[in-house]
Amino acid sequence: MIRISLIVLSSAFAISAACAQQPASKPAMDTATHMKMMMPMNSDSAATKGYKQSMMTMMSGMPAYTGDADVDFMKQMKGHHQAAIDMAKVELVNGKDPEAKKLAEEIVAAQEKEIATIDTWLKTKGK
Repeated sequence: MIRISLIVLSSAFAISAACAQQPASKPAMDTATHMKMMMPMNSDSAATKGYKQSMMTMMSGMPAYTGDADVDFMKQMKGHHQAAIDMAKVELVNGKDPEAKKLAEEIVAAQEKEIATIDTWLKTKGK
């Protein structure tokens, strides 16, 4: 469970770092442009369409920040965990490598368990 969480978090950090390391001559990409690039295209493979859709769903469904670090962490992580599940399901349908498919199965199981933990925590906090 910790390994999968670390994978998800390190992926998010890598994406953030890659976006932040644009050449000075290029302006930072605004959210609308980034979201447009993530729109599934007819020429995309089924897997690419699935991955793009999972990211679009995650980004558009992220809750507003409350200012409470704990609540914001739990709510934001729930969205990331759901996106990891959605991406893993794309791998299970479209992937061919047994090792990748096994990891996808593990991700689904672990992230569903963590979402349940988050939901319980939020419920006990009245959030």
